[in-house]
Amino acid sequence: MPPTALKSSGIVLQPELPICQTDLPLDWYQSEFKPYAEEYLALPDRKPSTVLPWLDGYVKPAQAHFGDALMLVAHFYMGGEIVKLVERYGGSVADSYQLALQAQRHPEKKVIVESAVHFMAEAIAILAHADQQVWITNPKAGCTMEMLAKDWMVLPVADQLIERYGDDLVVVAYMNTGGRLKALAGRTGGAVCTSSNAHKVVKWALAQQKKVFFVPDQHLGRNTARKLGLDLSRVVAFPDPQLGRGALRVDEKCVPGGLAALDRAQMILWGSFCGVHTVFKPEHVHYWRERGYQVLVHPESKLEVVELADGEGSTNFLWDAVMNAPRGAKLAIGTEGHFVRNAREQGKLRGVEIVHLADIPDPAYQSIGCGCATMSRNDPPHLAGMLDLLRKGVAPDANRVLAGDMVDETTGVRDRLDERERAGMIADARASLERMIAITEAK
Repeated sequence: MPPTALKSSGIVLQPELPICQTDLPLDWYQSEFKPYAEEYLALPDRKPSTVLPWLDGYVKPAQAHFGDALMLVAHFYMGGEIVKLVERYGGSVADSYQLALQAQRHPEKKVIVESAVHFMAEAIAILAHADQQVWITNPKAGCTMEMLAKDWMVLPVADQLIERYGDDLVVVAYMNTGGRLKALAGRTGGAVCTSSNAHKVVKWALAQQKKVFFVPDQHLGRNTARKLGLDLSRVVAFPDPQLGRGALRVDEKCVPGGLAALDRAQMILWGSFCGVHTVFKPEHVHYWRERGYQVLVHPESKLEVVELADGEGSTNFLWDAVMNAPRGAKLAIGTEGHFVRNAREQGKLRGVEIVHLADIPDPAYQSIGCGCATMSRNDPPHLAGMLDLLRKGVAPDANRVLAGDMVDETTGVRDRLDERERAGMIADARASLERMIAITEAK
């Protein structure tokens, strides 16, 4: 079997290199997916020359059945080789901004199957046309940052802030939130943002003389304020939401400096964070720079890391840096580990050396080349099973994604809005997404 060139990322899937997706225990699969998992776990190895013929037996019949109505999508951060597999079957791999637009910009695609996290699938569903269906290969695939910013945690705090500041408060919701928080942004006249356009959206909000409640990532919020040249003493963050679990009171104890600091603030940050990006430390930057590497990081990293780095930006920014680096360049990249592994493969083809910022070959450091564990819950059996079950017309409802769905990433239990509630939520959430699109794509 010849190598398969992938159209979006340019990665080549070599037939004898092992697929580095970690096998999940059988009891992690929904009952409908267990037969596919049993077959996959019985394969003699994880080489593409073994896995791809098995996948072909399920994916190709589904593609023939649905034709051009089927769309496969995945995010850059997908675990293992799912990015490569989705691309191999003609799917689209992108950052969260481009993924959110897939249904809206491709009305001919009626069945959209997403291999990424739930909030991304839900963003697609919010902007989808009425005759489009969105499915996720594993509904338990989540995001640590979003898990620390569920609606039942954030909305009571937002209500207290709105009571205090009224129309002077606007919510900017990072894409890494559920639809119910995107709807909160819409109700306050705010917008969604991504890591690539957060500075544009926050600048737009501040230009309206509004106080910004930035949800959920405190580090992206703080780095955005820095990028805009704001006085960081006027940027305050609520405490780690794990401490209160939704019981936070907006009072003199809620932030350093109390209510006076809140009143003076231009930006109020929810206290959530990404468990992947907060492992990076200044000493990681110093280590690699002393060895001649250019350091590039994602803006979900801590402020002190971003300030030291040679550049910061979204997954698209980081990928473009790899693709455009001159031969002989050396890059240390601070972001999700699976992304860096894919970038390293691409760098080898171009004569560019890529390392993971926190993966230091020195016993004085703890090597933590981290990947997003929750995204890694999508694997070949989930992809094969989802497509085969859809083709047979027996796909489990748990994998259908509707706007407003809230899923417990541990148990898989879903809270689904009724039709009236969903319609209102979609109107508000879509407004916030469309504001983001208008701000981002303004000439």
